[in-house]
Amino acid sequence: MIDSFLACLVRSIDRTTTTIGKGAALLLPVLVGVIVVNVALRYGFNLGLIELEELQWHINCVLVLCCLAFAYLGDSHVRVDIFHAHFRIRTKAWVEVLGGLFLLLPFVLAIGVFAWDNFTYSLSLNERSPMPGGLPARYVIKGVLVFGFALLGLQGLSAIGRNLLILRGITPPPTGAVGEDQA
Repeated sequence: MIDSFLACLVRSIDRTTTTIGKGAALLLPVLVGVIVVNVALRYGFNLGLIELEELQWHINCVLVLCCLAFAYLGDSHVRVDIFHAHFRIRTKAWVEVLGGLFLLLPFVLAIGVFAWDNFTYSLSLNERSPMPGGLPARYVIKGVLVFGFALLGLQGLSAIGRNLLILRGITPPPTGAVGEDQA
């Protein structure tokens, strides 16, 4: 019973991460368009707009933070595979569970607490860009930092759950993530 609950939870988190990651990835052409327009205006017409500069950074922030968990789901994150690639499946599962519990989740929690404090402070000030003509509501982008790390934390819990199922001898649900090795 607990195994089926864990498998359902893993599947739900993976589905959410995939939906958000693929949705955020749709911003990539928008980012490219903003950069092209910004460069064309700056070098073609000698017109620099701080709004476009800040918009580039904000879109990039959303892309990176909303796709972190998706990259982790698809095992596209940086990993030192000198030893890991040669481990047996159960050993890999133990490494993933312990690494998630003692490295990933504490890191995500620490950054999340800092980001939450930063977000709430920014919100209380109704913070905006200090630049003339800059973007308003800077707290929104700081909220994306909180959201991105919360999503990464959830995906970390999913990875731990997936590997606990492996340790219990149960085949975990497929992730459906791009590049996922279904072995």
